[in-house]
Amino acid sequence: MAGLCFEDLEPGLTIEHPIRRTVTEMDNTLFSALTYNCAPLHIDAEYSKNSIFGQRLINSMFLLALVNGVIVIDTTIGTTLGNLGFDEIKFPKPVFQGDTIHVVTEILDRRESKKRTDSGIVWFRHTGYNQREEIVCECKRAGLMLKRADYELLQAKIKAETAAARKAAAAAA
Repeated sequence: MAGLCFEDLEPGLTIEHPIRRTVTEMDNTLFSALTYNCAPLHIDAEYSKNSIFGQRLINSMFLLALVNGVIVIDTTIGTTLGNLGFDEIKFPKPVFQGDTIHVVTEILDRRESKKRTDSGIVWFRHTGYNQREEIVCECKRAGLMLKRADYELLQAKIKAETAAARKAAAAAA
């Protein structure tokens, strides 16, 4: 499965991603532990009972990563050369254990790369919603995206290398 190439990512294009994800206590605890974020609002149920939210918050960095992970299959898998940066990251509503997140992407702008002939820069807006259709995460992102001809050349090279490796493995067996 391939993502979209630079030519496909026209400003104004909106993609409603079909993947929905219910956030769990384990997601929050593991992410917080892996990133050494020991804020009691994320990991201490007793502490959080007395907070303004009355319960633990899902780590906002997990939410940002989730929103930007959900979009990969529909937009950038195999066609991105890398993220160039994030801007205007917002978390307008809190997310709690049991909330279900879905994401919408809008293509804001694009331009040819000034340094590379195989790609262009695309600006995305990714918006995460909870099950009540409240915006819980929003960010702008710039990505370096392959052009179609270069993506096709890359895929042909990978296919040829895979075939050569299989042939070598078969000969060695």
